[in-house]
Amino acid sequence: MKNLLLSGLIAASFIFSNVHAAETVTEKNKAVKDDIKRDAHEEMHRVDEATCTGTDTECAERKVEHRSKETKEVIKDKSSEIKNKVD
Repeated sequence: MKNLLLSGLIAASFIFSNVHAAETVTEKNKAVKDDIKRDAHEEMHRVDEATCTGTDTECAERKVEHRSKETKEVIKDKSSEIKNKVD
């Protein structure tokens, strides 16, 4: 009885296991390039925010705009990475 239950659990684990595809070298290189590009943009935004000479509201608007652009880039890059892993 124990062997039957154990073999059933093993069979179920093989059936429901996920298949993971590996990224190609070009896809990995693109992911690294996107990370470097995102980091550079983020640093440029921080410098721009630190040197803001406008009013507080203008600086806050610029900061919010930068954060939204950065979030958009992260979502776009991560979705393409996930797509590449699934392909």
